[in-house]
Amino acid sequence: MTMGNVLVITEHMKGEFQDISFEMLGQARKLANGGKCSALVFGSMKGRSSELGAADRVLCLGGSDDFNPEAYSSAALQVIQSESPDLVLVGSTSMGLDLAPVLGVSLDLPVISYCSSVETSGDSFEFKSQLYGGKMEVNSTAPKAVAMVLAGSYSAEAGKSGGSATAEDVTADFGSGKVKFKELIEPEAADVDITQSDILVAVGRGIGSKDDIEVVQELAENLKADLACSRPIVDAGWLPKSCQVGKSGLKVNPKVYIALGISGAPEHLEGMKSSSTIIAINTDKTAPIFDFAHYGMTEDLFDICEELEDSLS
Repeated sequence: MTMGNVLVITEHMKGEFQDISFEMLGQARKLANGGKCSALVFGSMKGRSSELGAADRVLCLGGSDDFNPEAYSSAALQVIQSESPDLVLVGSTSMGLDLAPVLGVSLDLPVISYCSSVETSGDSFEFKSQLYGGKMEVNSTAPKAVAMVLAGSYSAEAGKSGGSATAEDVTADFGSGKVKFKELIEPEAADVDITQSDILVAVGRGIGSKDDIEVVQELAENLKADLACSRPIVDAGWLPKSCQVGKSGLKVNPKVYIALGISGAPEHLEGMKSSSTIIAINTDKTAPIFDFAHYGMTEDLFDICEELEDSLS
């Protein structure tokens, strides 16, 4: 594809663009390849459009800063129909899950989910999607599509650098749907903020039982590290939400991340793949976590914890 117009639907929270917006925008700049790279922003984020350096144009819709799936999808659809981009990039996030299916059906375009890579291929775009917790990779192509990009797939810095985008006001009817925004409920503050930790010892479903988490807790204490976990541990009620790393948890960037019994589902990788050093211990040699780990061992996590405890004592 020699050139194409790409539109990025940005996300924001509490007055700041989310990293996924910059990640998509940096890649959109490459994909446009001479075409127009546009960013769609909502509400008061027009005032921060200068942060979107990789965009040629920032289309400012106005409306409320509070995300409403009916209102946002209705307004975004009208802009897309007017602009007719070849590719629409949406985050593979809770917001994206609300928007992408509506846009795809309304525009009669394929919706490509869980994209870890979007490239050009001839007169089409080529997509790589991670399915079944990252254990299956699916390749697909389409000349036009709505693509949902996994957070962490690209550099956020690339979306911030570039020229000075032109901010343009666009109008659309947000409608008066049945969904109303009431309030944003945030998790309670934790005693330990794992986003600030230098060393994290993270545990996944491979731990087996709640009683065995004590073994990992002791290791973390001896390493002067903080304890973290994947979503199944929180869902089981074994550790609090404040320990969860991943798309529906926290994004961390420690110097050392020790993953014990974590398979490496895309949702978890999004939250920790930028760690300086990743050490993975899992008995499954095909676990996706090993594709991102700097060091890995296919050993029983309890044996490793015991050996580390002995060496530290």
